[in-house]
Amino acid sequence: MNPAYPFSAVVGLADLKLALVLNAVSSRVGGVLVRGEKGTAKSTIVRALAAQLPQVAVVAGCRFHCDPGAPDPRCPDGPHEPDAAGALRAASLVELPVGASEDRLVGSLDLERALTEGVKAFEPGLLAAAHRGVLYVDEVNLLHDHLVDLLLDAAALGVCYVERETVSIRHAARFLLVGTMNPEEGELRPQLLDRFGLTVEVRATREPDERAEVVRRRFAFDADPEGFAARWAAEEAALAARIARARAVLGSVRLPDSRLRQITAVCAGFEVDGLRADLVTAHAAVAHAAWQGRDVVTREDVRVAARLALPHRRRRDPFDAPGLDERLLDELLNQTEPAATDDHDPDDPGGPEDPDDSGGPGSGPGRPEAPDGSGDSGAGDGAPEVAPEGTPGGTTGAPEGSGSATGSGDRPQDVAAAGVPFRVPVLKVAGVGAGVAGRRSSGRGRHGRTIGTRVPTGAGPAAVDLPATLLAAAPHQLRRGRRGPGLVLKRDDLREPVREGREGNLVLFVVDASGSMGARRRMTAVKTAVLSLLLDAYQRRDKVGLIVFRGAGATVALPPTSSVEAGAARLRALPTGGRTPLAEGLATAAEVLRVERLRDPDRRPLLVVVTDGRATSGGDVTRAAAALAGVTSVVVDCESGPVRLGMAHALALRLGARVLPLESLGDLVRDRRKAG
Repeated sequence: MNPAYPFSAVVGLADLKLALVLNAVSSRVGGVLVRGEKGTAKSTIVRALAAQLPQVAVVAGCRFHCDPGAPDPRCPDGPHEPDAAGALRAASLVELPVGASEDRLVGSLDLERALTEGVKAFEPGLLAAAHRGVLYVDEVNLLHDHLVDLLLDAAALGVCYVERETVSIRHAARFLLVGTMNPEEGELRPQLLDRFGLTVEVRATREPDERAEVVRRRFAFDADPEGFAARWAAEEAALAARIARARAVLGSVRLPDSRLRQITAVCAGFEVDGLRADLVTAHAAVAHAAWQGRDVVTREDVRVAARLALPHRRRRDPFDAPGLDERLLDELLNQTEPAATDDHDPDDPGGPEDPDDSGGPGSGPGRPEAPDGSGDSGAGDGAPEVAPEGTPGGTTGAPEGSGSATGSGDRPQDVAAAGVPFRVPVLKVAGVGAGVAGRRSSGRGRHGRTIGTRVPTGAGPAAVDLPATLLAAAPHQLRRGRRGPGLVLKRDDLREPVREGREGNLVLFVVDASGSMGARRRMTAVKTAVLSLLLDAYQRRDKVGLIVFRGAGATVALPPTSSVEAGAARLRALPTGGRTPLAEGLATAAEVLRVERLRDPDRRPLLVVVTDGRATSGGDVTRAAAALAGVTSVVVDCESGPVRLGMAHALALRLGARVLPLESLGDLVRDRRKAG
């Protein structure tokens, strides 16, 4: 599988191959989430998987790919006869684009026929097309949350439910779910991460020779695609045959009670929430035993399954990067290892030694191990990490040009640590927007309470407001020649609801990191407050950006992104010192917002300026503030001490902004609770 990329060229590729194979062997494992930087063969290897899956038998003419041997009794194209004609076809690979609508995912009804004839004229969606195949979602972290919920519900239940007004349809939807994501573009929320069975981290090697081999193979493929494929045909055929054998023996693999207790002890030891981790680990261990040709689950099967099933379930804080402490895993396995196991056959040394084991070249039945030794790391490689407090660690580092990085891992003296985040008051953009769904400001979209109706503006309505549609059609019935009880309905009669709910915004932080902010440990309080606001932005589905001004000018430390984790890492590594070019910070903010309006015109901005209001260098603050006219702004006043000059309040007047004293951010919520 994936001959274009040698195992050594991508760290974690062996784990990815194994995770995909375990899902191909057992659909109960629950899918794979592939995390990693761009250009690491995530999409390539997933597309290669479908070609290795055995062919499936389907009922001829069934749009839902029913199995002739056990057709779905509630199939919308059924009921199928017991002896219905069947046909063999390759396992399907269906790709879900980021911009897909709910109707495209689950299917849609012919609303005109449903209302006039009472006919369930249903057009299947991508979930139906993926039944008994592979559903691949590239950049799954960029999908709207409600689409991810629908997708994961169908994957967990094996059934897709479609509800449209008074019409209800369900059909089977069992598929191998594979999602890929680049953590730099935003994380999936922990409750959604938990719904993926396994997770794998991948990143490109930094070894020039290994990278060169990838380029050579790509050149060879471009020069002769058929010849290149023929060179690897025998290996791919062997892999497909091995998957088929493992599927055939899966039902006979035994999970002894001692190994089940070991699995639950490991999950409890890692303090994962809920019981889904225990179930997934057990199914993955059984699948791994079948893949290795064993009929009993062993310790090694449990270890491999835990390495793939637990890393993403240990994420407690939104700023935590998924990972797994393998030393703790081995300790837990040793503590729960049965003294006299009931899961080993003395006549069986432990399964076949197969050089083509999908755990990696030469890995045999043991733990998959990449040539550089990275196979011991089930997760964490390549993910943008949140640096320890005050340390410019991880993959993001300090803002360019800040001069804070020391290269030794020691914290520079001018980098203040952040404290524990606290709850902050809700900051909103005035008016009603039309941006993407979120949880901050008022917005109109597909979700929320209905406040009116309108004629659909697109190819069809996103949803039908039935009373308004009937009222629109009623005056025209005689003219349309209605003679019986049926309603004569035209497409022009359709009405869709206008809903008002909440939208996500772009929260742009402009942070003063000059020398005055470092006095009396003020920067620690500033970082804690901004970290708290970042956490609030994460919970409210916002994009965030970070601008820092100090010394000679302003720097875009973090361009607008959905990855608040990257924002937290840049903030924690932020140094202080130098003069205060306030005007440059505001001018940079105006330019960032101008560019973002072109990229995402519906997403409204919220500007948060964190400063004491002083301007000791740079241009005209009044002119810079005028460029931000009309932008909803908040000034967090960082001035402290018994004598205050009120410069932050003067800046707020220029911006037309609300002022929040730094020390009161945490107190406002507590005061409101007491008042309630």
